[in-house]
Amino acid sequence: MVQRKTKIQPKKETIPSSEEVKNGKKRESRGADSAAARPGGGIPKSSVFTWFVVLALLGVWSSVAVLYFDIVDYDRVIARAQEFHMNFSDVLQGKLKAYDSDGDGDFDIEDAKVLLGLKEAQRAVRSSPEDRTVTEPVVETANQQATKKQEEEEEPQDSLPEYEPEQTESVPGSEDIESEIQAPQPLPPIVQDDFIPDDPRDSLHPYDDDIGSIDTTGALLTEPPPPAESAVESGQYETSSKFSQEAEVIQEVKDSEPTTEPEPEPQGETHREAEEITEKQTEDKLKEKAKKKKPKLLNKLDKTIKAEIDAAEKLRKKGKVEEALKAFELLIQQNPQSPRARFGKAQAEDDLAEKLRSNDMLLRAINSYREAADLPDVSPDLLRAALKRRSERQQFLGRMRASVATLERLVHAFPDDVSLKNDLGVAHLLLGDNTGAKKVYEQVLATAPHNGFAKVHYGFILKSENKIEESIPYLKEGLESGEPGTDDGRFYFHLGDALQRVGDNSAYHWYELGHQRGHFASVWQRSLYNVDGLRAQPWWTAKETGYTDLVKVLEKNWRTIRDEALSVMDQNTGMFVPEEENLREKGEWGQYTLWQQGRKVGNACQGVPKTCALLERHPEATGCKRGQIKFSVMQPGTHVWPHTGPTNCRLRMHLGLVVPKQGCRIRCTDQIREWEEGKVLIFDDSFEHEVWQDADSYRLIFIVDVWHPELTHNQRQTLSPI
Repeated sequence: MVQRKTKIQPKKETIPSSEEVKNGKKRESRGADSAAARPGGGIPKSSVFTWFVVLALLGVWSSVAVLYFDIVDYDRVIARAQEFHMNFSDVLQGKLKAYDSDGDGDFDIEDAKVLLGLKEAQRAVRSSPEDRTVTEPVVETANQQATKKQEEEEEPQDSLPEYEPEQTESVPGSEDIESEIQAPQPLPPIVQDDFIPDDPRDSLHPYDDDIGSIDTTGALLTEPPPPAESAVESGQYETSSKFSQEAEVIQEVKDSEPTTEPEPEPQGETHREAEEITEKQTEDKLKEKAKKKKPKLLNKLDKTIKAEIDAAEKLRKKGKVEEALKAFELLIQQNPQSPRARFGKAQAEDDLAEKLRSNDMLLRAINSYREAADLPDVSPDLLRAALKRRSERQQFLGRMRASVATLERLVHAFPDDVSLKNDLGVAHLLLGDNTGAKKVYEQVLATAPHNGFAKVHYGFILKSENKIEESIPYLKEGLESGEPGTDDGRFYFHLGDALQRVGDNSAYHWYELGHQRGHFASVWQRSLYNVDGLRAQPWWTAKETGYTDLVKVLEKNWRTIRDEALSVMDQNTGMFVPEEENLREKGEWGQYTLWQQGRKVGNACQGVPKTCALLERHPEATGCKRGQIKFSVMQPGTHVWPHTGPTNCRLRMHLGLVVPKQGCRIRCTDQIREWEEGKVLIFDDSFEHEVWQDADSYRLIFIVDVWHPELTHNQRQTLSPI
């Protein structure tokens, strides 16, 4: 072992190190004992004979040491150390302690061998400086790694995350392709676009194991203690097999300690609360574990061709949908009774339809989903997945009745699944069948009275039937449940509206919550179909809108417009129809519509041809797909509830035609204004507004909706109609 001297001896000759004489050349040594470190520098003079003897003795000693004492060539050590930005002086000064492989506190021969790769490192594991007997290998041999891998494969995989096929290679004929451990991904409740293949092994699913295992979050799940004994009293803890040894050691230490008589635990509320908390935690963990279960999509036939299925599925996951479709079609030719192959074909067709934007291809996918579900020996999970996706794609194409039929088949197959019944109720609502939806949600609430999803939808239906007070508790309790599918702006909207109609000021609390959730632009502006970034203010001037020409035309020709409106107000013509949006608290309110969603309504313009001719020149009004152009007549004693329009993409112009001198007014946010004959009022009806008609005669106005001026031409062309 090379050791540095603690004191410099300037008068004593020092044998040059191997660094000083190398390859026949003398080099400067940077060590603490180098000649340069001596006073005066250089090597002391001596006779040639003495120098020769010293060198000879050095060579003999080195040879003997290498053969019998296993001395290491420090030239190689130095060269290797320099790769780590070290020098020979670092060796002498002990700076290579970082490579102290045996834990003895210094760098010696054994450590140098490890550095040169001649020997495997042995790191000492000790609890104190004196105890250095137990060692643990740092570098595993190939055999050790193979053995460890085999043990890991044989051990139950309690905490393995879900397999994602796009991140691993599928080897045809392999027994188990779930070899790569990926980050855990929670599985959606029923089905998702990302397929997770079944595990063909007969062993338990990782999430089907006992409670006393480690879940994917790394937390140790404990089994609930017996009712008569709490966990604190027993001192026993359920652990997984990984921690059983440590648990036994801890228990032995506890048993060896002197025991003291525990103080009697107070009985009553505290004890019961502790039990309730423990039971609730266990129940929550069981629910969480149940959610993590992945669907079992393979039957016995499918398991025999699992490698081929996974290979085709991998193509689909990588976006090679045409190749995936061919692969699944080939599998179906070879195995026509394989539900999983047909389901894969349907998914590939589904993806290809989206890629090509082809309704014909989507219809093929819808048919393939049905074929997969109709095959014998189809697994329940695949049946659910195929029919669920089929229903969703039918709804996408607007085939609501077909979607309802598919969901009814699902509910019949899984009568205890509340989520499927909830989906069926939504399908009825999309079809416009509120009665059918109401029956479905009544069935759900009869068996699951606390289901928040069913409550908000049932409350929504009651409110649409004008059962205002009855709807409030269902909407409120459903929103308070926080269940998936309840956090929807429509439910905040209708709960607040219902509360306003019964005179409850807590409506604005729910509007504020809706705003905080991102459903409303503000408490006042509660439209649900919006374009972000548009200027938002309740009242506008003609100059601010930029539609000054339209305003001038309306105000200049207001008498012509009024006279044509009065001509169609004749009771015998029946041109005006009652307002149908359930916005009135009381009174009579009639409308005569000329344009709706950017299109003329029937032959309505035949009754008012001059008015329509004036508007034809203004596409900002006639082309507004999210607005209307109509006459509005309101009789005395009418009150319109506070309400908001559906979108922030339009502004609303009111031209006064017949306006009583007193009693007619409109409020938008907290500002109240009145109409004037021949004048235009402009406001943004996505803000809350309210109308009173307390005059002695009718009020007649002309309503013209126009695009919000900040919308681009492309937005006006592509926005959906409302």
